[in-house]
Amino acid sequence: MNRVENISLDEFKKIDLFQGLSETDLRSIVQAAHPMRLNTGEFFFFQGDPAEKMFVLIEGRVKLSQSSAEGQQVLIRMITGVSLFALVAMTQAETYPITAQAAEDCQAIYWTRLELMTYVTQKPTLAMNAMRIMAEQVKEMQERFRQATTERVERRLARTIIRLALQAGKKVDEGILIDLPVTRQDLAEMSGTTLYTASRLLSQWENQELVISGRTKVIIRNPRGLINIAEDSSSIT
Repeated sequence: MNRVENISLDEFKKIDLFQGLSETDLRSIVQAAHPMRLNTGEFFFFQGDPAEKMFVLIEGRVKLSQSSAEGQQVLIRMITGVSLFALVAMTQAETYPITAQAAEDCQAIYWTRLELMTYVTQKPTLAMNAMRIMAEQVKEMQERFRQATTERVERRLARTIIRLALQAGKKVDEGILIDLPVTRQDLAEMSGTTLYTASRLLSQWENQELVISGRTKVIIRNPRGLINIAEDSSSIT
């Protein structure tokens, strides 16, 4: 837990679930957490596993994905520290709706469902925060579904890249590097399109000097140009 102890409580206060808690209460909850380390490629949990733990990622990156009815793995989100995931453990849901895999070596902390229920009864603010977060997540998924069925692929892919840049953008000489090991297949899945289409668009945007795209690297060279594509209100043709 040395790494956790070195993180100021201000970092945990940024997590929506903990907003409104006193510093004393937050410190008590964080200190009661259990440490966990995973190597690249290992899994925190699989879709369908019992939803028994809620996590905060301290270091590393975690890939959240979901299996479609056809068995295809669809990337939902990539998260970095310090971030909360598996909030479903605070609900009555029996299983995790997604799979969480370490995209690189990770350090995290977690609480069991029993511990979480104890905290909720003692601190109703946690329950209110959890309800708000889950409502926002449902709204986000509904919006992504709407985009996938009504918007052009170009706009969806541009929005995906911009969203990743907001989550993990890093200024470099060429532009804004998405500091995540994200592949073209990942971008395709997050945008609700095929690898072929995503690759074609990325190659086109490279020729237009909008982005630089490698096997697991994306750099935004022209943010304004990409934003213009993302804000195009044209529907599917």
